Amino acid sequence: MKTILFYFGHPAQYLFSRASIKIFLKNHKVIILLKTKDVLEDLVISDGLEYTNILPGGRGKSKLSIIISLIKRIFIIFPIVLKHKPNVMVSTDASLAIIGFLLRKHVITITEDDYTVIKSLGDLTYPFTSSILCPTPCSVGKWEDKKIGYLGYMKLSYLHPKVFCLDPQVLNKYGFEGEYALIRVAKLTAHHDFGIKGIDHDLLLTLVEKLENRNFKVLISSEGILPSEFVSYKLEIHPRDMHHVLAGSSILICDSQSMAVEAAMLGIPSIRYSSFAGKISVLEELQNVYQLTYGINASSKEALLDKLNSLLNIENLLEEFQSRRNIMLHDKICVSEFLEWFILNFPESKNIMKGNPEFQLKFK
Repeated sequence: MKTILFYFGHPAQYLFSRASIKIFLKNHKVIILLKTKDVLEDLVISDGLEYTNILPGGRGKSKLSIIISLIKRIFIIFPIVLKHKPNVMVSTDASLAIIGFLLRKHVITITEDDYTVIKSLGDLTYPFTSSILCPTPCSVGKWEDKKIGYLGYMKLSYLHPKVFCLDPQVLNKYGFEGEYALIRVAKLTAHHDFGIKGIDHDLLLTLVEKLENRNFKVLISSEGILPSEFVSYKLEIHPRDMHHVLAGSSILICDSQSMAVEAAMLGIPSIRYSSFAGKISVLEELQNVYQLTYGINASSKEALLDKLNSLLNIENLLEEFQSRRNIMLHDKICVSEFLEWFILNFPESKNIMKGNPEFQLKFK
């Protein structure tokens, strides 16, 4: 029996590991640590898993708050690691990488962001971690020797057809009938979001009007509090149902990189409006190789509206995007099955992947 410790600071990180965790629990000891972030804790609770919230108050938005939070996490997690002596630790966070380095513990750092996008986090994490597990197109800067690239995406771990399929009963439960469009508005307060722009109030008004003129029901998912004029559009669902609602939608418009990737995994057309457009390798691959999502720089509202019009004018839009999705799936592996093998067999799995990257094709 092995002891595996996970630390999650974002819902997507937990979802990436969820299928593997459920397998591990049958024969191994799993320790789950997390901090308060969006719907992360709700998701873990709804899955009935034991966990420890090491930062129930979350953290502030300033750079100083982020640094203080990192120091707190190190001091809180350190004695937990000493007590449980995990064989391997999995996270995106610098705190585990630093602790693992000090205690000579194996640490797998998971990411799908390029080093240039998360430079500060990378500088704090990559020098100390054992391996950086990420999709093949991701760049990890000067730490390429630690990179283990896999043929897939983090979101494909939980949205691959072997793991997820749309449940129509979820849509029926909320009364979602006919065609509906999703708009996702993020807070943009992550460590890499300083100075990043997205969908503002006026653009949101314009988008709602245009979509309603196309006879779509409009649903707005927001990390923050919506202004009063948008309250009637607010998407109010249980967090565990979000991907079913996304899978049943006709189109997604967002300033969230994560949700744009999720839409691509499901074959749902998406446009992301963000200063990150053109800067993230995973999204560039999904756009330029598979045409499953489109990025518009946040300085060009007209370009966003033009792209929206062109997409909505495509005949059989959803069928076309499902066809594009199938091409992508043919090229990729079942990430959850690969992840289960990689973690359980670490560090031998690292050596196997370094010597023969094509080994992962067995997980297709």
